[in-house]
Amino acid sequence: MSHFAKSYDEISEIRAREPERIAGLFRSRKRRHLLGDDGKMMIVACDHPARGALSVGSDPHAMSDRKDLLGRLQTALSRPGVDGLLATADIVEDLLLLGALEDKIMFSSMNRGGLAGASFEMDDRMTGYDVQGTIDGGFDGAKMLTRIDLADPGTVSTLETCARAVTELNRAKLIAMVEPFMSSRVAGKIVNDLSPDAVIKSIHIAQGFGSSTAYTWMKLPVVKEMERVMDATTFPTLLLGGDPSGSPEDTLAAWARALSLPSVRGLVVGRTMLYPADGDVANAVDNAVSLIR
Repeated sequence: MSHFAKSYDEISEIRAREPERIAGLFRSRKRRHLLGDDGKMMIVACDHPARGALSVGSDPHAMSDRKDLLGRLQTALSRPGVDGLLATADIVEDLLLLGALEDKIMFSSMNRGGLAGASFEMDDRMTGYDVQGTIDGGFDGAKMLTRIDLADPGTVSTLETCARAVTELNRAKLIAMVEPFMSSRVAGKIVNDLSPDAVIKSIHIAQGFGSSTAYTWMKLPVVKEMERVMDATTFPTLLLGGDPSGSPEDTLAAWARALSLPSVRGLVVGRTMLYPADGDVANAVDNAVSLIR
C-alpha cells in the first residue's frame, strides 16, 4: 500500500486504522532549505477555519466543505513557485497524508482560541500548535496572531503568551512569525486598524517580544504608505493576503508595490488565492507567484 492516501475517503480510513502513519510521514517527508537563491517565499495559508471563520467575501460558508478546501489547497501547493503551507494540524495532516507537502516549507499556526465573533475573541489562546509540536513535526517555524486592544485588559495575556512562544521558537532556531494588529471592538465586532500609524505601532510592540529576536519575522497587511510602514522594522517580512476585497488587479498592484521594498520577502496568501471570484485557483496562484518570481 502507498504511503499516501489516494482519496479523501482514504484519509478517514487511515486516521481510524493507522493514525501512527501521520508521525511516520512527518519523519520521512522530503525537506528543503527555507530560502532559495532569490531569497523570496510564497506561502499558502489556511488556518481561518480553526477560528470558526469560514467566510470568503459575501459567502459566510465558503470554506465549510473540507474536501473542496483540500482540493483547492492541493492545486495551490502544486503550482510552480509555491514554497509551502501555513496551517493548523488538521489541515497539515490531511495534506501530509495526500502527499502534498513533500519538499515544502511548513509553518504551524498557534493561537486560534479567539473565535470569530465570540465575546472572548481578543483572548486568543494557543489552541493550535505549541512550540514542541512545531519542533516534533519538523516545521520551519510557527505563526502567531497578535491583536492588541488597548481597551481590553485581556490583551496582556495574549501578549505574554506570544512573547513566551517567540522566546521558545528562537531558542529552537525556528522562525517566530508574528502577525500584529492594533484592534478594537466596534459595534460588537473586532476591527483591525489598518492605518499606517496603527500598523507601525503594532510592529514596534510585536518586534519587542521575547528574549531573542534572531529568528523573528513579521507578517503584515498591505496598507497605504508601505514604505513608511516598512521603515519601522529590520525584520524579514511576509505580506498577508487577507479576505479578498476590491478587484484582483488592484490587489495584485498593491502587492507588487509592497514586494519591491527591501525587507519584504514574499507573500502568505489564503482565501484570496483559494477562492478567487472566477474559481480558477491555479491562475490566481500563478498571478501571485509572478509578482515574486
